[in-house]
Amino acid sequence: MNAFEEKNTQLLGLSIDTRPALSNWANSLGGIRHPLLSDFWPHGKVLDSLGILNHESGNARRALLIIDPEGIVRHVELHQGTLPNP
Repeated sequence: MNAFEEKNTQLLGLSIDTRPALSNWANSLGGIRHPLLSDFWPHGKVLDSLGILNHESGNARRALLIIDPEGIVRHVELHQGTLPNP
């Protein structure tokens, strides 16, 4: 049992990318142990409701959110992050 499971917590990834893109990305890393969710359509609706959609770029801001079992956001951390050009 990992530290998240010990705290009765579910770790999820949320991205504006499509499910195939997320799958390819996870595979390129050798797999990811937590679920990856796609907020592709309607474009960024969930990310926008959480306040982490970057409207200028159309991408998600890098963020950590803690959401309780009732769906209330209890903690938000926004992180600066840049990716190198491919």
